[in-house]
Amino acid sequence: MPPTLASLVHHSALKLTVRAGEDRLDVPVRWAHVSELADPVPYMEGGELLLITALKLDAEDPEAMRRYVRRLAKAGVVGLGFAVGVNYEDIPKALVDAAEEEGLPLLEVPRRTPFLAISKAVSAAIAADQYRAVTAGFAAQRELTKQALTDGPQGLLRALAAQVDGWAALYDASGAVVGAAPEWAGRRAGRLTAEVERLRERPAPASAVVGGGGGPERSGPDDRHDDRVELHSLGTGRRPRAALAVGTASALGTAERYAVHSAIALLTLTTERSRSLHAAQQRIGAAVLCMLLAGEPDHARAVAGDLYGGLLDAPFRVIVADATPASAAADGGGDPFDGLTEAVESAAARAGEAVLVVPEGDRLVALVADGGAAAEACAQYTAALENARAAGGAGPESGDEDGLVVGLSAPAGPIAAAAAYKQAEQALSVARRRGRVFVEHEQLAAGSVLPLLADDAVKAFADGLLRALHEHDATGRGDLVASLRAWLSRHGQWDAAAADLGVHRHTLRYRMRRVEEILGRSLDDPDVRMELWLALKATSTE
Repeated sequence: MPPTLASLVHHSALKLTVRAGEDRLDVPVRWAHVSELADPVPYMEGGELLLITALKLDAEDPEAMRRYVRRLAKAGVVGLGFAVGVNYEDIPKALVDAAEEEGLPLLEVPRRTPFLAISKAVSAAIAADQYRAVTAGFAAQRELTKQALTDGPQGLLRALAAQVDGWAALYDASGAVVGAAPEWAGRRAGRLTAEVERLRERPAPASAVVGGGGGPERSGPDDRHDDRVELHSLGTGRRPRAALAVGTASALGTAERYAVHSAIALLTLTTERSRSLHAAQQRIGAAVLCMLLAGEPDHARAVAGDLYGGLLDAPFRVIVADATPASAAADGGGDPFDGLTEAVESAAARAGEAVLVVPEGDRLVALVADGGAAAEACAQYTAALENARAAGGAGPESGDEDGLVVGLSAPAGPIAAAAAYKQAEQALSVARRRGRVFVEHEQLAAGSVLPLLADDAVKAFADGLLRALHEHDATGRGDLVASLRAWLSRHGQWDAAAADLGVHRHTLRYRMRRVEEILGRSLDDPDVRMELWLALKATSTE
């Protein structure tokens, strides 16, 4: 620890005597400074032991001494050393009283003790403290490295918490707590999620200091809510890959600071190594996905091994996400799939699920367990994005058609992977057409096909198919379009359709023959009837 006034008083060679402020001798001394100026405050930084002989002071004037001592105390001077036997044989009572009144420690320096000896003692103690801190820092670094190699991040967190006499926690890219030490610290760390999210918005490396403030309950004797917490981002990329929180009862000392910096370096190396492994894993995932879509599930399982084996042995869903370059530009030129990827992978990691995520150019494909946390995270992320767009007025109506769009397949197994991929693509296409962020394929089967007829290509087909009938009706020679609609809606029942139109059934038969003649198609063909019915529905939605 750094030198204090108490350690200087107990220094046998200095022979210092305390004349005032005995209850404040435990204050650290940053330096010992000699000044005979009547006002040395402009040259002080705080934390000094000021040494004087009162050469230019009227040390016997009570009012002058009160002003002098008050200025020193406000400037952060921690103590005043007065050399006796130089200008004064004893410390004047006015100075002693002023020091007592202000609570400033006043030390009597005997004539045989030069100020240089005091300065050397302070300097030596500071150097020794710094050496101890550096030595302790190197020892902490060795211990942290050892724990990181043997026990991974969790072992490192335990060692760091012991080094700083506090707690430590690790957050993933989404801001979720993935490790904490001691065990009770997980709940404390969870209260800082909002601060971690704010830290992630800043370019790495970034740090922040957060005060206390937790709930009223304590889960253990060390579950402090008035602690001081340092947050540090981890990673070397544009966006932090993780974050470290360190909570202590007070500001970190030099040795503790070394330990924290060592932990940051080790965790950053682990993070970057994890990114390299993640890239290799993605390449394997791309090969597995290619084999699944090619109808080779056995080969896919062999390549996946234990990496994705659990995922391929149970029903999974296929996610296909699409984004245009405009989305990347809006995201600051980064990957438009970053947010979705982080949400899915973090949820899977917390739940212990396997997940396969493969970037495909301007698309992202993922396989997630049916009913699992990753699939739920995808739905929640896209729902939040859709709500944000709605609140901001974004969407197809405002011309913003270039955002993230996601389609989700129905549950499938490895044999039906290609069909599931096609389902996800279909759902994505519908989401894009409807101005939605996320559509499940199962929702399409539960709804109606009629909204799909709003597509411009379908309307163009319908207009072309019915144009000749509309042109005929425009001459006033009959109402073939209305008659066709009534006849099809009654499933070809002449009497019921004629009654709906208010005409004789023979008139209706004549009109249907005219429809066949004009279109050159037979109404006995069920495909023709289906196409005509859909064409009528498509034109009626305009």
